[in-house]
Amino acid sequence: MQTYLGIIGGSGLYDIPGLENANWTDVDGPWGKPSDAILTGTLEGQPIAFLPRHGRGHVHSPSTVPYRANIDALKRLGVTHAVSISACGSFHDHLAPGDFVVVDQFIDRTFARDKSFFGTGCVAHVSVAHPTCESLSSACLSAGKKAGVTMHNGGTYLAMEGPQFSSQAESHMYRSWGCDVIGMTNMPEAKLAREAELHYASIAMITDYDSWHPDHGAVDVSHVIKTLRGNGTKARDLVVNLARDMAQSQQICEAGCDKALTHAIMTAPDKRDPDLISKLDAVAGRVL
Repeated sequence: MQTYLGIIGGSGLYDIPGLENANWTDVDGPWGKPSDAILTGTLEGQPIAFLPRHGRGHVHSPSTVPYRANIDALKRLGVTHAVSISACGSFHDHLAPGDFVVVDQFIDRTFARDKSFFGTGCVAHVSVAHPTCESLSSACLSAGKKAGVTMHNGGTYLAMEGPQFSSQAESHMYRSWGCDVIGMTNMPEAKLAREAELHYASIAMITDYDSWHPDHGAVDVSHVIKTLRGNGTKARDLVVNLARDMAQSQQICEAGCDKALTHAIMTAPDKRDPDLISKLDAVAGRVL
């Protein structure tokens, strides 16, 4: 089956030389409007779609990003593999600003967001024990190394609500929990991607040390933006390498991310809400 790569991230990722047949596409869906139009095209022979998570011009805060609409829109376009690229703080000296971490676990501390496509009228329970796709994550790791990026394989992402940065007490607490990076946008994104049966990988671009570090007692937004600009170049190179690799070799997922809903839906067919079922046509059409 042809893979279709989706990239969720910041605006700097979309200015990639070599993107063919580029077109900004508006995608309408039952979960509202996504963050922005989606840039589609072909890169290194690989069909690809770029979704500005915060919208062009950064108009959505982490709490108001329309996560359900975003994932539904990607699925509706035919995306099979989604890679999240986002700025994060680090909880360790060896995870330095400018480094990238391929995240494989999450702790979700968000509280003001809709976290599921399912609910009353169609109840479903998917597993997020392993919330990212191992094969796609491995491909991202390889693509980053080819781009000359200092890559770290594996890490736990603490998803905070924001938009404020952590207090020092919170930062120390998250470190004591064994977290590696902290960000504001990968939850509920990762959970929704699993419900939509997407292969999902998360790349944390480190911009700062949060507020725990004795030599960096607070997050300085000006420093974050400066580091973010440098990270953007690295991320673009990573995406080009990933697209080329995916176009040349079939991605094999032994975990079955694309079958996550096979045994997940609990509500009996005659008890399902028709209105909710109609909204699930793209996300859960395979099983409904």
